[in-house]
Amino acid sequence: MPKVVIETYGCTLNQADSRIMGSILKENGYEVEYGRYEGEGDYLIVNTCTVKSPTENKILYRLGKLGKLGKRLIVAGCLATASPEKVMKVAPQASIVSTSNVHKIAEAIKFASDNKQVIINSYKKVDKLAYGIDNNSVIARIPISEGCLSSCTFCETRFARGPLNSFSEEVILKAIENAVAKGAKEVELTSQDTGAYGLDRKTNIAELLNKIVDIEGEFRIRVGMLNPEHLHRYFDDLIEAYKSEKVYKFFHLPVQSGSNKVLREMQRRYTVEEFLNYANEIRKRLSASIATDIIVGYPTESVEDFDKTIELVKELKPEVVNVSKFGARPHAPASRLPQLPENVIKERSVILSRIVRELEFSEREKHIGEVRKVLITEKNERSFAGRDEFYNEIAVFGDGLDIGKFVNAKISANSFACFIGNIIS
Repeated sequence: MPKVVIETYGCTLNQADSRIMGSILKENGYEVEYGRYEGEGDYLIVNTCTVKSPTENKILYRLGKLGKLGKRLIVAGCLATASPEKVMKVAPQASIVSTSNVHKIAEAIKFASDNKQVIINSYKKVDKLAYGIDNNSVIARIPISEGCLSSCTFCETRFARGPLNSFSEEVILKAIENAVAKGAKEVELTSQDTGAYGLDRKTNIAELLNKIVDIEGEFRIRVGMLNPEHLHRYFDDLIEAYKSEKVYKFFHLPVQSGSNKVLREMQRRYTVEEFLNYANEIRKRLSASIATDIIVGYPTESVEDFDKTIELVKELKPEVVNVSKFGARPHAPASRLPQLPENVIKERSVILSRIVRELEFSEREKHIGEVRKVLITEKNERSFAGRDEFYNEIAVFGDGLDIGKFVNAKISANSFACFIGNIIS
C-alpha cells in the first residue's frame, strides 16, 4: 500500500484540511501518516501557511530541502494558493493544490505517481467537508466554513481562502456525530471566521450551535475565532446557545488594537467601545473567559494609539491575549504603507507582552482553591493536561487519569503557562 505523509503548518483550519485530504486518500487505498516527514513515504504533502513572514520563510526553507529528496511532492494550503511562484522557486518540481481544491488531492497524487506535475488552483465553492474528515482522536477539528466577509488591510489569508463559503449544517452535524462516535470528547469548530458562518446561507453560528448541542454524547464544543463585527446579528441567541453544558464558556474575540483610529485604518468594522460592550455583556451573562488578539506596530500606530491598546488590556483583563508584531504581507494593502522601524515594533511587543503575562498570572491567582470539571486531552512525561469549562488549561496530577476522561480537579497552584490542579474524588 503506497504511503502518503502529510506535514501541516498553521491554524486548526489547515489541520482540518489535512484531515480531509487524509480521509480522501485512505478511501482511495493509500496509507496516511500525519506529522513531519522523517524519511519514509512514497508521497509528501506539505499543507502550508502564509499568515506571517517568519512562518512563510520557515516553510519555504523546508520545501527547498524536501524538494531535493527526489520524492513526489505536493504543496497545498495558503502559501501555495496566495504565492505559488514562491513555492515553485524553491521546489520547481512540486505539484500545487489550492485551499479550495483539497478534495482533488487523489487526482494530484495520481499525476505524481505518473511523474507528472499538476497545478490545481481553480476556484469554486465546494462543501469539501462532505468528502469526509479523518478524525480519530479525543479532539476533533471540524471546519464549518472557509473564507470571510472582511477586508482587513493587514491580512494575507483572505487572498488564499477567498470569499465566505459556509458548509452545510447537514455535513457539519454528520461529521461531528461520526467524530463523537469514534471517541471525540472535544469538538473544535474551526474556520477563518466562525462569526461569519452562515451569512451566505441565511443562518448563523448561534443556530448551528443549537443543533450541535442536541447531538447525543458527552463532549464539549469550542467555538473558534469570532470577528466582533458580526456579533450584532445574533448576539442574544449566541449567549443562549452558550448556556449549554456542552459549550466551553470561552470566546475568542480579536480586537487587534485599542485605538479606534487604527481600527478604522485596518478596516475593522467595529469600535473599541462596541468590543468592550460585548465583552462585558458576555462576562455578566455567562461568566465566560475571553481571549483576544492584538497586533502591535501597525504602520499608522502612534505612541498614543499604542498607549490606548495598553489601557484596553488593563481595563478588560482578558484571560488570554495573543500579541503579534505587525509584518507586511505582500498581498495586503498595509504592506504598501510606510512601515514603522523594526526596533519600535519589537519594543512595543516586549512591553505589551510583559503586561499581558503579568495580568494573566494575577487574574489566575484569584481562582486557586476552586474545583473545576476538567476534560483530559493530553499526556506528557510528568502529568496529564486538560481544559476546564472556561477552556483554561490545567495540568492535572493524581491517580486514575486518562485521555478523554472527565475529572474533578482542585486548582492548587498557578504558573505563567497554565493552572495546576490535583484530582479529587
